Amino acid sequence: METVDSALKKIPESQQRYLDAIYLISKTKKAGWVSNKEIKEFLKVQPSSVTNMLRQLKEGGFISWAPRKGIRLTKEGKKVATRLEQIDSLLRDFFSTILKIKDEELVTSLSCAVEHHIFEQKDEVYQNLKKFIGKREDILKCLEELDDSE
Repeated sequence: METVDSALKKIPESQQRYLDAIYLISKTKKAGWVSNKEIKEFLKVQPSSVTNMLRQLKEGGFISWAPRKGIRLTKEGKKVATRLEQIDSLLRDFFSTILKIKDEELVTSLSCAVEHHIFEQKDEVYQNLKKFIGKREDILKCLEELDDSE
């Protein structure tokens, strides 16, 4: 059985962006159904782009797509989207807490740029980053000591 992390490596960035968008929009919905229009507006893309990507996501088994009802993540799609959200949260935490970037737009931009490529570089990047952030109390103390010594 394939893990979510190994599955993520095989999913192109463009598909990850759509899964992420569908997941975020669906969290605001009672039944989890999302419309093509909502995806189009969220990602600021053309309707034809949404339709083409939805076909790919359906073929990949990541979404259920019912005419006139909308789009909903499958179990597999939700696993991938949840993992993307975890990675995004970890990266946001890293950029804002460790690197002390105050500009929220910049933090969002950086985390989005990195999250979709993190698995293309090295398998252990996520685990190393998680360990690094997990020890942040020690890291923050070291950073504070460095600030005090300057």
